[in-house]
Parts: sequence; structure tokens; C-alpha cells
Amino acid sequence: IPIHLVHYYHMDMFSYFLVSGLGGIWLGSQIIWVVGFPRQLKSHKIERTEKNSQETFMLFWLDQYSWIGLTLLSFGIIFFFIGTVY
Repeated sequence: IPIHLVHYYHMDMFSYFLVSGLGGIWLGSQIIWVVGFPRQLKSHKIERTEKNSQETFMLFWLDQYSWIGLTLLSFGIIFFFIGTVY
């Protein structure tokens, strides 16, 4: 493999890390902005609701959505730094 193609591939791969990182930061921060952090990470006691109620269902999905946002934000920051360092 010619050396100029190896260098091009190397730069291209890390630009994907950079773009993916920025995308993860953008999407994760939007989710965290709208939904907030997961209730499990907050310092107050987690509210309990009646089993099999609509409120329980909604709280479950809001928690899941906030964990997705936090994961996207975390991996976005990591990927962004990988893309900028290399």
C-alpha cells in the first residue's frame, strides 16, 4: 500500500470520530436538555408510583430516554477527543 494512501485513510478515519463525536454531543445534550438527568443519579429519593399505572410507564420511558441521552453525550465527548487528539 502506498504511504500516501495510508496517511489519507488515517486522517479519514479520525475525521469520522470527530463528526460522530459532535453528533453524539449534539443529540445527547438535546435529550438531556428536554428530559433531564436520570432520576437514579439525583440526590433525592426516587418517587414511587402505583404498579401498572400510566404514570409508572411514563416514568420508566423518561428514565430510559435520559440514560440514552447521557450515553450519547458521554460517547460523543470521548469520540470528539479521540478525533481531535489523533
